[in-house]
Amino acid sequence: MFVSQTVYGTIVNYRIGIRTQMPKWCLIQITGANSVSKPGQLIGRKVVLKYENNEFIGKIMDLHGKKGVVTAKFHKGVPGLAIGATVEVVG
Repeated sequence: MFVSQTVYGTIVNYRIGIRTQMPKWCLIQITGANSVSKPGQLIGRKVVLKYENNEFIGKIMDLHGKKGVVTAKFHKGVPGLAIGATVEVVG
């Protein structure tokens, strides 16, 4: 299903610790996915965030929980105003 279709997601939050937040790591909710099986097929694929005039490129690294959320690592830090923005998963 995900191989031929364009897949979108929403940035939910940064990856956070007790005293730190990691702006290069983001939690992304995949649109239309509520289980582990569909987002599990996306691990290793690129993620593109087009925010204002900038383009942030990242990679899906791992699953986060069982509700269709994945963790992605971006090359540059994502700005805080991009939380809630839509990202595109590229093959």
